[in-house]
Amino acid sequence: MTYDASRYPRFAVTVDLVVLTLRDGQLCALLIRRGAEPYAGKLALPGGFTHLDEDIDTAAYRELQEEVNVGPDDVALEQLMTYGAPKRDPRMRVVSVAWLALGADLPEPAAGSDAAEAFWMPVNKVLRRPKELAFDHAHILRDGLERARNKIEYSTLATAFCSREFTVGELREVYQAVWDVELDSRNFHRKVTGAEGFLIETGERTTRGGGRPAMLYRAGPAEQLYPPILRTG
Repeated sequence: MTYDASRYPRFAVTVDLVVLTLRDGQLCALLIRRGAEPYAGKLALPGGFTHLDEDIDTAAYRELQEEVNVGPDDVALEQLMTYGAPKRDPRMRVVSVAWLALGADLPEPAAGSDAAEAFWMPVNKVLRRPKELAFDHAHILRDGLERARNKIEYSTLATAFCSREFTVGELREVYQAVWDVELDSRNFHRKVTGAEGFLIETGERTTRGGGRPAMLYRAGPAEQLYPPILRTG
């Protein structure tokens, strides 16, 4: 059975990436400056069109590799949402599958072929100027930030921002940066060390944070936090 391709509207599928990491104690997002129209010169999330012969998740990992030179072992990657407003892209009907990627100590990015530059920028700074972002990327970034904020309440995802071994103080810095709050150190220590399967003591201590030697931990086997660690208290 044959069909007439001209009867179907022209559209494309893209991937957009909300890539978050901590730099100097601030939650930062990976941004590019567009080097071509539409929106030449404006800021945007990294991403691009999917190839005809690749899966959506393959396209997401390809873009991560091209923009920031990281692979599947370097980030926690999950699908965020799908965005398909009819006029979100002036070129044609474009449906974007957005992804949230979280990683620790991610490297300096390298601009891809269609970007003038790529860099890390504090999320709060970006969202204070949402109109500087192309397309609907401010909306996507807000959704990615809120997903990250929610997930570290109920899951162990916060450890994705930490090195393999970390202190409770370093983990607290993650929560403070993602939630944009100050947390009581003693109360936080009690909660995270009391959550079943969240942290495992290594038996080693470090003075890299200054002060008395602090216990080093690594991520435990749990995927969900019980009890959860809530922003509200």
